[in-house]
Amino acid sequence: MNDAQDVRGHEVTSYKDAPTRTVTAGGVTFAYRELGPRSGVPVVFLTHLAAVLDNWDPRVVDGIAAKRRVVTFDNRGVGASSGSTPRTIQAMAKDAVTFIRALGFDHVDLHGFSMGGMIAQVIAQTDPDLVRKLILTGTGPAGGEGIKNVTRLSHLDTVRGLFTLQDPKQFLFFTRTAGGRRAGKEFLARLKERTQDRDKAISPISYSNQLKAIHRWGLERPQDLSAIRQPVLVANGESDRMVPSQNSYDLARRVPDGELVIYPDAGHGGIFQFHREFVATAVEFLER
Repeated sequence: MNDAQDVRGHEVTSYKDAPTRTVTAGGVTFAYRELGPRSGVPVVFLTHLAAVLDNWDPRVVDGIAAKRRVVTFDNRGVGASSGSTPRTIQAMAKDAVTFIRALGFDHVDLHGFSMGGMIAQVIAQTDPDLVRKLILTGTGPAGGEGIKNVTRLSHLDTVRGLFTLQDPKQFLFFTRTAGGRRAGKEFLARLKERTQDRDKAISPISYSNQLKAIHRWGLERPQDLSAIRQPVLVANGESDRMVPSQNSYDLARRVPDGELVIYPDAGHGGIFQFHREFVATAVEFLER
């Protein structure tokens, strides 16, 4: 009898087939998915504004899960997770740590994209012993340039999407060049590959709370990032409108052990547009 191609024994190797599980801790039932090898340091993915489990690019998840155990989850109040969504990045970080420890992990790598990268920075400082390495993509430091404008941009591009009958991510994540438009369409198609057991969309109140948290982060005083002692890989597109690309240069420069990758003709979703290159770089960084 042949196993399905995407399942080696009990090891799930494709994100579209990863079952949604739950774990309860700190009064919250967290929804999560995991795939890849069962051994080694897991890579926990921390996601972006308004995102649920189905918003991760399966090429990025599957690419990293080919070598490493990957865990994605909905933070408190988001998607299928219970509770109410916090209004600060710090509270979200605390919830993420609760979730990670509930799975019995005492050492993880973190991949934080956009808002998730803000959460990852906090975890690296509040719980340094928990984190081995950090991948920070499409994100920026507290008080970073232009981060306080995320709310305005998100509202503008949501309206723009409604008027043009397009997903706002086409505008928020990708450039308006021919290459950017094509990459956006391909990315949005990949997000629909999973047809069974899809996650619940984020609620309007959770989305509003997340916007408040990001706005506060943008208004905070800059932190002393020399406290982040872990190796850090920073990646972004060269033309990020949501979290201006200058923040990626700033992050990589201010952490003691940082390296930077910038993708050409790419925006906030640069790691999705250049998913092959990003996966190769991320895996090499994690396995070093």
